[in-house]
Amino acid sequence: MATGRTHRPATRSRGIPEATVARLPLYLRALTALSERSVPTVSSEELAAAAGVNSAKLRKDFSYLGSYGTRGVGYDVEYLVYQISRELGLTQDWPVVIVGIGNLGAALANYGGFASRGFRVAALIDADPAMAGKPVAGIPVQHTDDLEKIIQDNGVSIGVIATPAGAAQPVCDRLVAAGVTSILNFAPTVLTVPDGVDVRKVDLSIELQILAFHEQRKAGEEHDGAVPPVAPHQESGEQGPDGDVPAVMPA
Repeated sequence: MATGRTHRPATRSRGIPEATVARLPLYLRALTALSERSVPTVSSEELAAAAGVNSAKLRKDFSYLGSYGTRGVGYDVEYLVYQISRELGLTQDWPVVIVGIGNLGAALANYGGFASRGFRVAALIDADPAMAGKPVAGIPVQHTDDLEKIIQDNGVSIGVIATPAGAAQPVCDRLVAAGVTSILNFAPTVLTVPDGVDVRKVDLSIELQILAFHEQRKAGEEHDGAVPPVAPHQESGEQGPDGDVPAVMPA
């Protein structure tokens, strides 16, 4: 069984831009849904709409894969599923360890989408001795004392950190020293890693803050489109703290 320890996806050596790599999972998700509905072909416009990008960007992304579709027919769905899966390294088994089995770590362990996308949860690890041996998602939790042995025994190259912020960097250092070269970080902190180690950070609070920004903007646009309020009438000569009060206060 391939472990992923000695094989890296071909995307870097083929010069595929990182922005394109980040969109490949979106295309794969849309294509998988089409495949499950037995849709044989799809146009760039239809696939772009399903993936949430514009069709020109999609065609440019696919050109890096050497896939240009057929005029008047579109793209072969099954072939694209295979091609993108291959580029992302999903045609082999990737053992993953999750460190930190609190509420979030347990939720990740129970996520059913890993196996169908080429990932196998090889081990669950936690620092709490009371957690050792308890099954989560059918997998017994192991103690962090055994982290290095677990990494070596399972040939793990991908680690998921779901610990509190204070524990994340020490856990990261141990994972890297044991041979992990890719880390998905859910802890609310920035990790420092050596060259050759890839880190993807998932911060739910940041995503919510971005959404709050957009909500505030939308509310501001609605306000700007409304009839501006008129300040109460004031007698001539009445002044505010900064002089004459204008009829409409500036924003």
